[in-house]
Parts: sequence; C-alpha cells; structure tokens
Amino acid sequence: MSPDVRNDLDAIPAYVPGATVPGATKLASNETTTGPLPSVAVAIGEAASGANRYPDITARALVERLADFLGVAPENVTTGCGSVALCQQLVQAVCAPGDEVIFGWRSFEAYPIITRIAHAVPVQVPNSADGSLDLDAIAAAVTDRTRLIFVCTPNNPTGPAVSRAELGAFLDRIPDRVTVALDEAYYEYMRSEDPVDGVVEAMSRTNVVSLRTFSKAYGLAGLRVGYLVGPAELVTSVAKMMVPFSVSSLAQAAGIACLEAGDELRVRTDAVVAERGRVRDALLGMGFTVPDSQANFVWLPLGDRSAAFDEHCGERLVIVRCFAGHGVRVSIGDPDENDRFLASAKEFVTGM
Repeated sequence: MSPDVRNDLDAIPAYVPGATVPGATKLASNETTTGPLPSVAVAIGEAASGANRYPDITARALVERLADFLGVAPENVTTGCGSVALCQQLVQAVCAPGDEVIFGWRSFEAYPIITRIAHAVPVQVPNSADGSLDLDAIAAAVTDRTRLIFVCTPNNPTGPAVSRAELGAFLDRIPDRVTVALDEAYYEYMRSEDPVDGVVEAMSRTNVVSLRTFSKAYGLAGLRVGYLVGPAELVTSVAKMMVPFSVSSLAQAAGIACLEAGDELRVRTDAVVAERGRVRDALLGMGFTVPDSQANFVWLPLGDRSAAFDEHCGERLVIVRCFAGHGVRVSIGDPDENDRFLASAKEFVTGM
C-alpha cells in the first residue's frame, strides 16, 4: 500500500521548461547567451571559497544593497530563489484554500501551477487580440474570493508591457484588500514611452508589490535569485513562506555585484533591444504577426500552426518555445543565433 498523498495532484500541471538539444541553437528559455557580467563572475568565484558554510538566512547584505539601489527601506525588500519562488510564497501568504488568483492568459506558465499548489483557484482572463493584458477584463473578474492578481509586464510569453497610465487606472479599480503583484522579470529590457516602475507603484500603494529577478538581464538564471519590493507588512508575510537558506551564498554575492555593474548591464540590454527590433522587423517583413515586445523575446501568435512551426525550427536545430494552439515564443540570442532562426522562419513561409 502506497503512502497517502494529496488527491488533487493530477490537476496540477507540470512546469515545462524550454528544451535543450545538444548542438542546437537554444532560443526557448529567455536566457542571456553570454555568462554573468565579468565583474559578477569574479564575485561568484570569490564567494565559492565559502560554500562550506550556510548562507545568511536573511540575505541581509543583499537586502540592504537592494534597498539602497532602489531607494527604499530594507523592510520593504525580501529575496527569494528566483522571482518564481517569491510568486509562490506570495500566493501562500495571501490565499486560503478556495481563494482566487487572477492573471491574464496566456501569461507566465507557473501562475496556475503555484496557485493550485496553495489550494487556491486560478482564474485565467483572456488577453487582448494583440497579446497585451486586458486590464479591464481582469478588473471585472474580481470577486469576493479574489485575493491576488498577477500583472506580468512585459507579459511572458507575448511581450507587450502595460503603460503607467493604464496601470494607474487599473489599480484605482482594485479593492485594497486584493494584492496586485507586478511581475517585472523583464524590466531591464523595457524601452517604452510610458514605462511602469513597479517599485514606485509598490511604495505608493498598500496592496501592490513588485517582483524582479537577476535571472534574465543579469544572466544569473542558474543561480536562482530574485527579489520582492512592497509594503513592509506584505514583505514580512511573504518572507515567512521562504524555505530556509534557499538563496545561496553565491547567489547573494552575485546579486550584490550585479547592482554595481550598471554600465555593463546597460550595454548588454541595449544590444538585446537592438536585436529584438531587427528580428521583429524581419519577421514582419516575412508576413508574420508579431506584437510589440518590451522583453528579450518575440511572440508569434500562430495558433494551430504553432506546432508545425516549432517542428520546422527543431529540424533545423533551432529550438524555440511552443505553446500549442496559441503561438511560439522566440528568445533573442546573439546576431548569429538570430540569423539562424530568421533563416528557418523564412523557409517556413516559403514552404507553405
């Protein structure tokens, strides 16, 4: 006889990571194509000598450096094992069984998973036709059971970002008892005219938090470190949900070093943004529909053709991320990798 486990586990989908194929160009996981910033790599190496010791359970040095960097108090910041872990901690902190968590769809694939893990109910609100979040529909979906709303901006996997004006009007409609999480994993890639700064929003409202990560622009996906900024009461509650010692000493040292590398980071993100524009323009020229992306990827809303496009690219050793029936997300790599993808996309169009 097997041990008893939760009887609802079959209803919790597994997270599907981007595929890795030896020898192929991987444009499936929104990673940077180069390693950590040079100054950060040095800090990681130096921290490795102390790996026999447990890390600071509170990540105090990183929290204080983040607070200084962001212009907030340390009690308004907590860290976690990537921003996705903080997303899960947030659900656990604010939701009781049966409470509702609202988010656009498609959006970050982990949202329905972490919601069900916490015995809460995911409420998926269809995106607008251009792939942007339908904030009016999300606000209209709030009920007495709603406890949390995820606003992913720029939205993963579709790319559009919410403007500051749009967000302000949306937040004015949300009851103060409902927490709004601004998931800003791709914040550093935004170049829009009216960008949202989630930290500013989180410091000006009692029910808003900002989630950011070192995984994307800073190139630390393998070290797993992110942070949450918000009202002190919410931050304290989220921190209580953390698995002890889940932010390693190497991750803490790397995060601190990242915050000292502003010029290095800007050069890196500017290069990605330039390639993002070049790739999108080329795809539009081929006849694809491509929403305006403010992240480090582009989205092809191919619908029923998504699986065929994914297979076509895979046969040419270009690995993209397929969301069957919806579309394909393509990470922005270095110019040579992007050229290989564009060549594959062009062959798909001419072969139709």
